[in-house]
Amino acid sequence: MSTYFPSGKNLEQFRQWHVIDATGMTVGRLASEVAHILMGKHKPSYTTFLDMGDHVIVINASKIVFKGNKTDEKFYRHHTGWPGGLKEISARELLAKNPVRLVELAIKGMLPKTKLGRAMGSKLKVYAGADHPHGAQKPLPLAIAAKKN
Repeated sequence: MSTYFPSGKNLEQFRQWHVIDATGMTVGRLASEVAHILMGKHKPSYTTFLDMGDHVIVINASKIVFKGNKTDEKFYRHHTGWPGGLKEISARELLAKNPVRLVELAIKGMLPKTKLGRAMGSKLKVYAGADHPHGAQKPLPLAIAAKKN
């Protein structure tokens, strides 16, 4: 009996497309599940140094929720590069202004900080509404079970 080991060639033909509806889901729980799929850890052929993951489309990003007081207490910061250029925006403001960016930041923050992680992040598509232009890829709906505390 021989062991199967992926070579890294023609990986695109084995990738599937998934659609996840983010309505009413918690940001962190959604992000961890999507990052798991983007990395390919849900497949038995997962290899740490290859991009084995699938494509993920997240719809209804504007209907995502935070638990507790995170909408007011959580801040997203970036620096412009100029002196005194630290900018910050609360989660409530970012959710109202650009919910796609909020979901992308959460998911990409859970991917590896390497070239491979950036390649995994490029397979993520996030949309604020229910419509997406990826119907030709025939994405499969993926239901993520909400965990009870």
